[in-house]
Amino acid sequence: MDWPQQAPFAAAITFDMDADSLIHAADPEGWKRPYAISMGQYGPTVGVPRILETYRRLGLRQTFFIPGWCVKTYPRAVEAILEGGHEIGCHGWIHENPAARTLSEQGEDLDRALEAIAAFSGYRPRGYRAPVYLLTNDTPSLIADRGFTYDSSMMADDEPYALDLDGRSLIEIPTHWGIDDWPPFAHYAEIGYMMPVRGPSEGLAPFFEEFEAARRDGGLWHAVWHPFLTGRRARWQVVERWLETALTSGAWFATLGEIADHAEGLRRAGRLRTLPFPAYSERQT
Repeated sequence: MDWPQQAPFAAAITFDMDADSLIHAADPEGWKRPYAISMGQYGPTVGVPRILETYRRLGLRQTFFIPGWCVKTYPRAVEAILEGGHEIGCHGWIHENPAARTLSEQGEDLDRALEAIAAFSGYRPRGYRAPVYLLTNDTPSLIADRGFTYDSSMMADDEPYALDLDGRSLIEIPTHWGIDDWPPFAHYAEIGYMMPVRGPSEGLAPFFEEFEAARRDGGLWHAVWHPFLTGRRARWQVVERWLETALTSGAWFATLGEIADHAEGLRRAGRLRTLPFPAYSERQT
């Protein structure tokens, strides 16, 4: 894939600042679970400042996906993200499962989140990532209706592609579980996610291998991390040392908004893969 500035490949670190929205979305009694709440609180209060200081020192601007509830609950973290020139994308209202919501409820969740983000930042986000990637067949049209230009919830390619929404277009910047830090680092019994937690170097090694694969193929490397997981001290020190070298690789480090703009230009030139959405209009048997 061709990249701006004659860069040989592209790279993006995205952070989902879920904070403790996870426990509140999963359990109506979540407000009574201080351990789970405190684990989430680490993200905006400790992880985000640590990450932003590294970004400031290295001159990086990247993308943070934030639920609307977290914007209202942790304004100081969001303010610091904005002051650093980083992009904010929408990650639902309170990390609710869109697949468990009706069409009208999905729309209400989006509107509530957009209102919170716009009131704080002064702009409406252009990017969306569904909580736990669980978008529905209705979600892309709902976000296109609200002015979003890209989504980052699906997994049909290594590189950006376009969704054809019955004549309308939405850029998809794909992800997959191999570039998400939940499998190596999350142990969260309260929401039914219990994984063997890896050491910092072992857990992060697959991400760095993915980076080298993208370099070889001239593609996109895209990490999906969480401040309360990868923002932990020892893990982030491994990332920081790696970043100092990765930034000399020639990669175009960009926000997802910038990558989506580039992909849209390729789409208009007929040079971007396009898939119809939804993939199926009826039950398959």
